[in-house]
Amino acid sequence: MSHTLTSTRPTRGRPTPRGTVAVRTPGQRLSFLIRARTFLVCLVLVLVILLTLILSVSTGDYEIPLTAVPGALLGHGQHLDVFFVQDIRLPRALTAIGVGTALGIAGAVFQSLSRNALGSPDIIGFTSGSATGAVTAILLIGTGALGVSLGAITGGLLTATLVYLLAMKNGVHGYRLVLVGIGISAMLSSVRDYLMTRAELHDALGAQIWMIGSLNGRGWGEVTAVWIALALFAPVLLAQSSRLRHMELGDDTARGLGINTRLTQLVCLATASALTGAAIAAAGPIGFVALAAPQLARRLARTGGTTPVGAALMGATLLVLADLVAMRALAPTQLPVGVVTAVIGGSYLIWLLYTEWRRTRA
Repeated sequence: MSHTLTSTRPTRGRPTPRGTVAVRTPGQRLSFLIRARTFLVCLVLVLVILLTLILSVSTGDYEIPLTAVPGALLGHGQHLDVFFVQDIRLPRALTAIGVGTALGIAGAVFQSLSRNALGSPDIIGFTSGSATGAVTAILLIGTGALGVSLGAITGGLLTATLVYLLAMKNGVHGYRLVLVGIGISAMLSSVRDYLMTRAELHDALGAQIWMIGSLNGRGWGEVTAVWIALALFAPVLLAQSSRLRHMELGDDTARGLGINTRLTQLVCLATASALTGAAIAAAGPIGFVALAAPQLARRLARTGGTTPVGAALMGATLLVLADLVAMRALAPTQLPVGVVTAVIGGSYLIWLLYTEWRRTRA
């Protein structure tokens, strides 16, 4: 199975595997093998994210010349340029990048744990749990952004705990995790719909708009929240990535390699669920990004397993591009970004099912 970045002992005198580049630290104490194709894919994704970020802050009903964007980012230039870049467009774009990164990492972790291409937070109930927690906070408590964030994270963690306990039988197996998650998701959707029917019309309309998934009106508060969540939870998941790759070979093999599979499952489920909750709190339940990003990253890099870094960059790329389309497709009307990701993700899911059908018939 291919690795994006592997730390090894010094490999002096040993041939470098084909398709990899050996990077050695001073003194030859450590060496790293980087797959050239994976590195190139990640570099291209970073460039696409940066280019889309620049287009997002410069285009709109009030056009800003590209040459004026750097100055506006630094607070220089015309007052309206600085206002639209720093207060309106840049926070929205950074929220999109942060939310896409969080969903990409979480999707990669869930697919590794379930060993299933459909094992994303959207499919197995964690998105529904976070959304139900946030809607409960909106409709019953009427709290602000902090309360919605806490409600989403709490809902995601409670759902993760429930799914884990129900799916656990001599470990958590992929098909059981998916089936239990789908059932829990259906139940939570019913709870959420019931709360909507009991709410005041104004509150219900606000919650319904939030449920679609949107980046409209996002400010620096959402940027701060989602990037703090990434700083807290992403390093934990990245540190577990090597264990997850070994667990993709099977629990028995992983245990033979000295990995505590149950502890790894519990830590990854809890952390990925909290990261999903933070992303949903910032932008609503945006669908299909967590499902498609890990698979697209793996196909582009041609790796045998899921790579969290590639999935994170692909998630950020998908969401920031989808948000640009949402802003400009029907300008001056702005679509919720969840509508665009649903179209993209639904098309990808149909294509994935079709390719699997053709493969099984071949």
